[in-house]
Amino acid sequence: MNQNEKLARLVKLAEESAILRKAVVEQLGKPLLDMAAIISGVIGAGGKLLIAGNGGSAADASHFAGEMIVRLTAEHNRRSLPAIALAADVAVLTAAANDYGFKNVFARQVEGLGNKGDMLMVISTSGNSANLINAVKVARQQGLLTAGLLGGTGGKLASMVERTLIVPHPSTQRIQEEHSFLIHVLVEHVESDLI
Repeated sequence: MNQNEKLARLVKLAEESAILRKAVVEQLGKPLLDMAAIISGVIGAGGKLLIAGNGGSAADASHFAGEMIVRLTAEHNRRSLPAIALAADVAVLTAAANDYGFKNVFARQVEGLGNKGDMLMVISTSGNSANLINAVKVARQQGLLTAGLLGGTGGKLASMVERTLIVPHPSTQRIQEEHSFLIHVLVEHVESDLI
C-alpha cells in the first residue's frame, strides 16, 4: 500500500468512526444518562463499582476505575469515587485461574468484594466471555446491580445484565473506541451528580 492509499484508508476509518459515534449518541443517549444516574445512586448510597473485562476491555475497566478514583476533569476537584478494576490484581487473577480456572477469575472476586447495593459493570466487545458470564451470575446471587458495556448484538450478557449499552458494530476496534467515549461520558455525569 502506497502513501496515498494509506491516507485514503485513514480518512475512511475516520469517517466510519464519525458515523458510528453519531449513531451511538442517537441510540444510546438516554440509556447512557440513565446508567450514569444509576451509578451515581449506587455510590451515593455507599456502594462501589466493580468493573471487569478481558484484553482491551480489561484496559478499559482499569481506565474506568482510574477516572472514578482520581478524576476525569480538572474542574472537578472531588472526593475519590469507589471503583475496582477486577483484572488489575495479577496475584488474584493468576491464583484464581490456577485454582478455579480462568472462567471463574472474576466470579471469585465478585464473591469476595461485592456487597448488596454495589454494581458490577462488565465490558465486552462480544458479550460472550465465560468469565464475565460467571461473574454476573455471582453478582446477581449476591444482590449486586449488573450492567454491561457491550458490542455487536450484546451476546449472552445482553440478556443477563439489568442495564446495557451496546455499541451496534461488528468491528472490535470501533466498539472499543466507543466504549472509551461511553466511559468518559459516564464518569463526567457521575462527577457532576456527586459534586
